[in-house]
Amino acid sequence: MLAIKDLCIKFPSRFGDFTAIEDVDMTIKPGEIHGLVGESGAGKSTVGAAVIGLLAAPGYIAKGDLSLGDTDLRKLTPAQAHALRGDRISMIFQDPQTSLNPLMTIEDQLIETIQAHADVSDTEARARAVDLLEEIGIKNAAQRIKSYPHQFSGGMRQRVVIALAICTDPELIIADEPTTALDVAVQSQVLDLIRRLAKDRQIAFMLITHDIGGIAQIADRVTVMRQGRVMETGETRQVLGAPTHPYTRALLDAVPPLDRRIARFRVPDESSSATATATKGNQAETWLLAGEKHAPMGLSLDQITVQFQGARSALWRKPEVFRALDEVSLDVRPGTILGLVGESGSGKSTLAKTITGLIAPTSGTMTLGDETLPGGKARNRHHPSRQLIQMVFQDPYSSLNSRHKIGAILAEPLWFYGFVQDQKERQELAAAMLALVGMQPDAIDKYPHQFSGGQRQRIAVARALLARPRFLICDEPTSALDVSIQAEILNLLKDLQSKFGLSILFISHNLAVVRQMADDVVVLRNGIIEESGASEELFERPTVDYTKTLLSQTPVLPAQWQSAT
Repeated sequence: MLAIKDLCIKFPSRFGDFTAIEDVDMTIKPGEIHGLVGESGAGKSTVGAAVIGLLAAPGYIAKGDLSLGDTDLRKLTPAQAHALRGDRISMIFQDPQTSLNPLMTIEDQLIETIQAHADVSDTEARARAVDLLEEIGIKNAAQRIKSYPHQFSGGMRQRVVIALAICTDPELIIADEPTTALDVAVQSQVLDLIRRLAKDRQIAFMLITHDIGGIAQIADRVTVMRQGRVMETGETRQVLGAPTHPYTRALLDAVPPLDRRIARFRVPDESSSATATATKGNQAETWLLAGEKHAPMGLSLDQITVQFQGARSALWRKPEVFRALDEVSLDVRPGTILGLVGESGSGKSTLAKTITGLIAPTSGTMTLGDETLPGGKARNRHHPSRQLIQMVFQDPYSSLNSRHKIGAILAEPLWFYGFVQDQKERQELAAAMLALVGMQPDAIDKYPHQFSGGQRQRIAVARALLARPRFLICDEPTSALDVSIQAEILNLLKDLQSKFGLSILFISHNLAVVRQMADDVVVLRNGIIEESGASEELFERPTVDYTKTLLSQTPVLPAQWQSAT
């Protein structure tokens, strides 16, 4: 179906041509799911973009062959390439929210795509659109097709994107990180859907992902890439079960196991990761420990309820009320990590925003240490809890000001909380904090876009620490990172937590990661706590069916493959 041979892609710059892809060979058969894995920057998405003809300028294919069946993709005119996209090759992007037009209903978007590639009437196109939604597992498709994208959950939006991709009966679908931001339940559904489409429709899939557990679950073959080159390729069982290349083995070592707890994540090339001088790191460590309130602080939530008021269904009726959190009570013991898990929409992020004061609880009380936290407007930005409670967000790029240099971003909490008055001292301490989190101090003179995702997450952690917090909330801090960078960030959080006695609320849909990080675990569903307890006890002997289902749906490497690596 797809044949790639000796592919070389370059990007010209004033410093010369940068070779992004070099000597890449790959073949995908009809009905085959071919996994493409590797670290961020390995060139996975660049290969997919070259195949579908969406290579970003000024990148160009320097040499190599690209063919889809008997069609030479490199010899197509722009008009022919445009006609081929969507017709014979489709693409599923990482973020379904940005792939769908928010101003058009699902019906309009499906009909538009179907009619762009087939001469059918509106009635025929609509009937086909409804059939597609039913095929991909959306219930009440005839009614839900009238909805807008924002009225669907993340998993349902991703299903709609898949429907758009298959509505023209393509021969090849390139799926670029289709499950990255999805919880384990929805992720399992999407992977099952991809596997069913490959089998029933004989569609070839190029599955680009950093989720090695997902690749092990559904891929027939896998190619491992690094720095634009193929490290290893072959059948999934051979590559992941008995890897021959050292990099593949190191990558598999970084995958957190679900069946046991390990002391520390193994990281590929850990010796060559960015480190700074011990003096700089020690300077930041000394400053953190010199804070007035450096003793561990716990957090208690008692009967916390959060309600949101919806729109009126009629003028004479009261607005509908949605209860996002329903009498939630939990305790984060001082100096420990509490893992919070659950499906999308379970209330995890709402709980985090309530703790930080971004959302006022409808009822209930919160206690940080020995002090009860006020709710509503009484807890303004100058309240002491705003400094003691800090948050590390899922997407470090959107949480960092793209127009400011890293030095200014890190100096802001020092100025805002009045820790350091002198500007030069603020810059020195910012550089020292970068060293503490494993970054070179000269990063203070760069902008966020000049760093990788893992480096930006380190910067986000550094900014949170510069507020001298006693309680840290990590909301999906590694969901968008590949396994090796994820391992680095998790090791960093473990080290900082043990060294400074931080209490951490760790929110994640990756149960394998939660087992490695958390001392205690709370399982949340529809705003209600389903189960809670000590981490090892809950993972070894879950008592609630919902928890058992989440564990069974988590994609992991088979036990025999883990032992082989």
